[in-house]
Amino acid sequence: MSSVIQILSPQAEALHARRRELVELRRTLAENELNLSTTKAELHIFEKRYQSVVGPMYAELDQVKAQVLGLASRFYPKAENFREEAESAREQAEDFQDKNPEAEKPKQEFKPPENLKKLFRQVAKKIHPDLASSAEEREHRHDLMSKLNQAYDRLDEEGIRLILIEWEAEEPLQETYELGEQLVRVVSQIAQMRKRMHEIDDELEDLSLTEMFQLKLNIESAKQEGHDLLQEIANDIAEKIKKTKTKIRDLAYDFIE
Repeated sequence: MSSVIQILSPQAEALHARRRELVELRRTLAENELNLSTTKAELHIFEKRYQSVVGPMYAELDQVKAQVLGLASRFYPKAENFREEAESAREQAEDFQDKNPEAEKPKQEFKPPENLKKLFRQVAKKIHPDLASSAEEREHRHDLMSKLNQAYDRLDEEGIRLILIEWEAEEPLQETYELGEQLVRVVSQIAQMRKRMHEIDDELEDLSLTEMFQLKLNIESAKQEGHDLLQEIANDIAEKIKKTKTKIRDLAYDFIE
């Protein structure tokens, strides 16, 4: 019994190898996009929780500081810096109130289920902008990718499925390319994906260096050791408010006398 061995041309072999590489890169890139989106969502929820706990206290501290500085400016009317600093503290307190109206209590943490992560990867592999063959298609894929990240941030499984349906309904027809054109296209996609993975690494590193990210890590580390660092921060601010109010009282007595 004879067997037929298919002999590929060097160009066909190169295309076959590059396609295998592309499949693996699509999987890795989808995982990296998921990691970035998860990190952003976790940080966003933590920041909202942090602001809901200590934000109003910092605003109150700014208000009492403004009162202290206002009284100090009465004692020393020629000292312009007291009036300026009092106005600045007052504006900061008002700015917080304007940007943070009464709202629903923020979620404690971001916990996407595994099936949602799997769905994210599936959709990301299909719609990723780096698979585009034209500027117009890339822009459309970019918009869908943005919608995917937003839906994932909301833990909106139905929203993600609708994105997949939208893509499959509008997916460009596969054109027939010559062997050399196929190889060039795949090589270009690989290069774009590698570039995007470097961008994701850089973005994650930038996030990790932010003050809010470091605070999140410190609070999580303290929690593992049995400490509520966020509450300790709140208690420290409360103590500062108490001491500042005492200063207001003492200054008010001095001014009356």
